[in-house]
Amino acid sequence: MAEQTSTSKCDSPLLQAFVDNRSILVKIAARITGCRSRAEDVVQDAFFRLNSAPHITSSFKAQLSYLFQIVRNLAIDHYRKQSMELKYSGSEEEGLNVVIQGASPEATHINFATLEHIADALNELPQRTRYAFEMYRLHGVPQKDIAKELGVSPTLVNFMIRDALVHCRKVSSQRT
Repeated sequence: MAEQTSTSKCDSPLLQAFVDNRSILVKIAARITGCRSRAEDVVQDAFFRLNSAPHITSSFKAQLSYLFQIVRNLAIDHYRKQSMELKYSGSEEEGLNVVIQGASPEATHINFATLEHIADALNELPQRTRYAFEMYRLHGVPQKDIAKELGVSPTLVNFMIRDALVHCRKVSSQRT
């Protein structure tokens, strides 16, 4: 069975002041946020902050001032966050009309043809050079690991990768 909590009396005078003046706090937050629903969220956040805050045993007027200041600051923070989100977001319809660079059929064909040329250029290389290039550039394997696997020095692997890259650039520039 769910435990029911009573809101009539609270543990601390500050929380009791919060409960007693909740509607006023919501109105203060609503003036800043411009929305009662968002103001309710702000007041709820304030309550959670107060729940974990140290007990304040000052005058009732000081407690109310403290509550109003907390709600005011949280509402301002919420408003700023909302403004920033609105500044950098758009409607769903705007997102549908975004032009993707290079997505034209012509660009797609050019990119595909370039990849075919590079694949042909890699096929022209010696097997070991091609393997070193693909492992390093495509799979991110460190050169020292490739050197161990091939039984050669890391310097030779570096030269094989460089030679493969130079060959691919040369073949690509000749065909364009």
